[in-house]
Amino acid sequence: MNVLLLGVGMQGKAALYDLFHNPQVSKIVAADVNREAVTSHINAGNYGGKAVAAEADASSEENLRTLIANNIDVVIDLLPPAFAGRVARISVENKVPLVNTFYAVPEVMELAGEAEKKGVTILPEFGMDPGLDLVLLGKAVRSVEDVEEVISYGAGFPEPAAANNPIKYKITWSFEGVLNSYKRAGRIVRNGMLVNIPENEMFARENIHEINVDGLGKLEAFPNGDITKYIDLLGLDAANLKNMGRYVLRWPGHCKFWYTLVRLGLLDNGTVRVGETEVDRKKYLANALKDQIQYKDDERDIVLVRIEVVGKKDGKKVRSVYQIIDKRDPGTGLTAMTRTVGFTAAIGASMLGTGKLCKRGILSPVNDIPYELFKTELAKRRIEISETTMII
Repeated sequence: MNVLLLGVGMQGKAALYDLFHNPQVSKIVAADVNREAVTSHINAGNYGGKAVAAEADASSEENLRTLIANNIDVVIDLLPPAFAGRVARISVENKVPLVNTFYAVPEVMELAGEAEKKGVTILPEFGMDPGLDLVLLGKAVRSVEDVEEVISYGAGFPEPAAANNPIKYKITWSFEGVLNSYKRAGRIVRNGMLVNIPENEMFARENIHEINVDGLGKLEAFPNGDITKYIDLLGLDAANLKNMGRYVLRWPGHCKFWYTLVRLGLLDNGTVRVGETEVDRKKYLANALKDQIQYKDDERDIVLVRIEVVGKKDGKKVRSVYQIIDKRDPGTGLTAMTRTVGFTAAIGASMLGTGKLCKRGILSPVNDIPYELFKTELAKRRIEISETTMII
């Protein structure tokens, strides 16, 4: 199986590591917008023989066409999200299956008919969040009947010993991306009512709650986008739903800090004039803070994915909980975030490249991933799913 890996940044490094150690992969072509960085990483990782740096800049459409058309069996797209539509279009044109880790943007969804007609599979939203959470979400909902509550948590944050700055948070991906996600409208179901959450109110006290997780302790949760788009996809009866939402988790106190900054306008889009210079608010904030919220080599991050579903099983009301807790691997140095994003994408590519995913068109991790096979593949990488069902 020949794999084209587009993007060898934080998450791409984990995907490259996984592909290199997959005996079913015979060739890896790794490309990025910075070819020199890819070459340096491959040399430093001792990936000689199987992985090669592409002789092209992946940001060029002409070069992308050449890369994808060059005897490739499957593409993993981990470039910045702005490239997702272009990569998907070229993949479909060349009848090459594709996996990426981004929310399915309109430019990708518009290719559904053409992809199915040409017999091509596109698997978007297959990283950690979205990705792992959606696979577990689908499995948890299918495990019970008469579903009345669906709560999804996805988060990456430092372990307690590393949560040693005022915001108790450190970065394992673009901090500007984090800031963009910190001012986003949401939609949840609360006490049977649909609740729209304005983009500047996601951190408000009435929109957050706390949970206790065994082995971690108390965490606070704030809304993560619109959950209602999954109601039909999951085949749920909206009239029967009492509570439903997707949430991000952080250590207590995080929400109060960021709510203050949001209300002060520091996460607003656009620029502010400083003397003769136009300064982008979020870019400034990201660059001003990023050096103070980096992980040290001996510090670990935690990824937590948790799905809670309330429904009936064998006539009894139950709560089913599906959960993953992963931490940085000191042996490889790969963070939990890079492992859960990069490894998941690599597993998806392997499923596509070996024909274990046969459905054509655009797939969804909610319904189209063989759960037991996926669970087994994660376990091989020491990422374990715990499953608990209790009568309530």
